[in-house]
Amino acid sequence: MIKKHTAVYLIFGMVAILDILNGQFFPDFRYFTKPLLMPLLMLAYYLEVRRLGIFSGILLIGLFFSWAGDILLMFESFNGFFFIGGLLSFLTAHLMYISYFSKTRSVNEPYLKSRPVMLLAIVAYVIELMYILWPYLGEMKVPVLIYGSVIGIMLALALWQIGKLDKKAAILFTAGAAFFVLSDSLLAINKFRSSFAYAGAAIMFTYCLAQYLLARGSARHLENSTTTVND
Repeated sequence: MIKKHTAVYLIFGMVAILDILNGQFFPDFRYFTKPLLMPLLMLAYYLEVRRLGIFSGILLIGLFFSWAGDILLMFESFNGFFFIGGLLSFLTAHLMYISYFSKTRSVNEPYLKSRPVMLLAIVAYVIELMYILWPYLGEMKVPVLIYGSVIGIMLALALWQIGKLDKKAAILFTAGAAFFVLSDSLLAINKFRSSFAYAGAAIMFTYCLAQYLLARGSARHLENSTTTVND
């Protein structure tokens, strides 16, 4: 018999696919599908971990602010303040994920501790992204620079979990963070520099996949919580 959380994850996936299709063909229907995404993922995650604590609470708060960002960005065409609100909501979500990764504890040494130079690749990526966007940002230069720095830190701390946590949890966290950075990068390029074909589909696919991977990574982490501080 299929488990409850698995069923809700499957529903989340189906709604995500429907939302992507709506974005391409029936944009008005996104007002129904997009607001369902994060609540479904939150429910599936809660049904899987079956407890609330430090880590699960932080993850759920991150998903909640992501949901708020989703809602606000749906109305950005009506008023620019909705975009700012969405940006702040997602910034808060990233700060929650940063808090999560910074709180993990383990007797194992992170893979990158002996190879910190590899983190320069993330710095180089953020610098290159800012270089591409900078001439087109106008008054948004400082907010986007702050946001770009935060997502870079989030990805770096996710990578820091490799070797520190259970292998599967670390891979899920790293992949989730990487897809989130990719989704945000595509959104920024499409909005500020130049729009491109199927941008909405690419942004939502990488975004939904990122959030799913982060939730599953957290569930795996909590399943092996003997290597972390008590949740």
